Amino acid sequence: MASLNKVMLIGRLGKDPEVKTFENGTKVAKVTLATSEKYKDKTGNLVENTEWHNLEIWGDLAKIAEQYLRKGKLIYVEGKIKTDSWEDNGAKKYRTTIRVSTLTMIGSNPDDNSDKAAASGKEPMPNPDDFINSNSVDDLPF
Repeated sequence: MASLNKVMLIGRLGKDPEVKTFENGTKVAKVTLATSEKYKDKTGNLVENTEWHNLEIWGDLAKIAEQYLRKGKLIYVEGKIKTDSWEDNGAKKYRTTIRVSTLTMIGSNPDDNSDKAAASGKEPMPNPDDFINSNSVDDLPF
């Protein structure tokens, strides 16, 4: 049986990348990404839930992340889920990260001169608002 480990996210960076360079010159950038969803609850109040994702960006993409990514930047990423485990004072600890394989910057920073820049070799993603589902939040069954 075949399996698939693929993640696609659009969100805003929670901090500037933390970049580490290894002795062989390889870089890794670590950053947090916030994704949010909005819906109306049973009483009609608008609720917003935010999920935080830990991203790990390696190699040439890490160099691009170091140079261009800043807190608040809207990005699209593709990658795979990676879970690490370790022992800490006898307790098993886990950390889940998204290992990024494609990175696309959406929109522009106020100090950028360009509208959109892609770090994946693909065309940049359109504005996430263009992806609004035909079902509105009023159509939710609860």
